[in-house]
Amino acid sequence: MECTDIKCPVHGQLKTHGREIEAVVVSAKARKTAIVEHAYSIFLHKYERSLRKNSRIAAYNPDCIGALMGDRVTIIETRRLSKTKSYAITNVLKRAGAQQ
Repeated sequence: MECTDIKCPVHGQLKTHGREIEAVVVSAKARKTAIVEHAYSIFLHKYERSLRKNSRIAAYNPDCIGALMGDRVTIIETRRLSKTKSYAITNVLKRAGAQQ
């Protein structure tokens, strides 16, 4: 299957820059959009403790990659693609259905 998507960060002409994040897809209902959740921790100096947080990011999901709910993916920062999307999925690290 040949990818003809001009906004594909792997096969198309979309330039990438900035942060590269590993995240889990929590929703892939919209066409060419996936909501990914990135878990991270910050250190609170006042209490000398770490705080765990989650960030939900809307990312461009090209048809050639086709990430589904539960997949572990790598997203990378791009130019603004829509009102909420400024990240694109570059590859799938682990499929949700693959149990090994």
